[in-house]
Amino acid sequence: MNTSDVCDALLVEHLPVPRPSLRVAVVTETYPPEVNGVAVTLQQLVQRLQAGNHQIQLIRPRQPLTDKDRDACDDELLVRGLEIPRYPQLRLGMPIKRALLAQWSRQRPDLVHVATEGPLGWSAVQAARKLRLPLSTDFRTNFHAYSQHYGIGWLRKPIAAYLRKFHNLADCTMVPSSDLLHDLSAQGFERLMVVARGVDTARFSPVHRSEALRAQWGAAPDQPVLLSVGRLAREKNLDLLTRSWNAMRAVRPDLKLVVVGDGPSRNALAQACPEALMVGAQSGDDLARHYASADLFVFPSVTETYGNVTPEALASGLAVLAFDYAAAAELIRHGDNGLLAPRGDETAFLQNAVDLISNPGLVEHLRERGRATTLTQDWGQIARQVEGVWHQLLAVRQPVVQA
Repeated sequence: MNTSDVCDALLVEHLPVPRPSLRVAVVTETYPPEVNGVAVTLQQLVQRLQAGNHQIQLIRPRQPLTDKDRDACDDELLVRGLEIPRYPQLRLGMPIKRALLAQWSRQRPDLVHVATEGPLGWSAVQAARKLRLPLSTDFRTNFHAYSQHYGIGWLRKPIAAYLRKFHNLADCTMVPSSDLLHDLSAQGFERLMVVARGVDTARFSPVHRSEALRAQWGAAPDQPVLLSVGRLAREKNLDLLTRSWNAMRAVRPDLKLVVVGDGPSRNALAQACPEALMVGAQSGDDLARHYASADLFVFPSVTETYGNVTPEALASGLAVLAFDYAAAAELIRHGDNGLLAPRGDETAFLQNAVDLISNPGLVEHLRERGRATTLTQDWGQIARQVEGVWHQLLAVRQPVVQA
């Protein structure tokens, strides 16, 4: 066999067989320029799927101040939305089951993917079942866990029952971590599959560290900066953030706290931490510079489905402390590339915070190792995983009882 024959054999046997492109209807109540984890990660996924030659129909609420001259996707269906109480910057999509039935009957998608569980998502689930379309969903937000933080804990069980019914109508539900899969499975959720979340390691990178930005914060080159990123709301456990900062300042009185984010608890946090720099919500390159220009990152929330800020902070080269669940449990090895406290153990969390600020050598080690961890979490790889789930679903789909 000559060299040409060998090359031909290698090409035939070892090159992956291209998967056919899919037409997928993606339904969501939130999408950029809205700033939240669901919106940002879904946009990353949609963009990578489009780059992979899949046809995406994006169905979402119209954002009146931003959608006049903007297309988020080549094929969009914009629907009426309703502001969410306490979160006026977010909207719920109104139900449009009849419109979806008409449109999907005219141009049938290969698959429907529903990312959110609001009225728009529910109508999409109902329309997909009516037309017997393959259906996948995402479990992205712990609404039932949030209820206890807003004085409506009595709604926890009804909300959980609704979410279970919603997702059990799907052929599969994607969840971002194995611990969440186990939690939901114990609650009666069916056909669950772990699909990781990605992180943009080019955008979130130590190369974006800005001494000019640090100077605006009043931070000297050798002065440590503690960063917090996320929605400022009760369910984010902001009291523990305050206590962690105070405990760390007992060791390093010059430690600065920079808070990125906005929400209904902003004023309360500003009053509890009057010396903190409250810089509001940031996005895009500005957000990346804020991450990279800090040194330490603590994430005290215990209500995340994943917690996108954890991989973003790791990718940006920060020393990260979080509770041992969701993204942190998936990505962090305690003492190697970050620090973990048992979920809900605030005493251990505070001790870890003190240990972190007390050991500059550990901080440098965690910063380097944390960045390296995220290099395997590229969004292109995640999109290929989702694509594989969908092709598997189409190949072996079992009928689901129509609602």
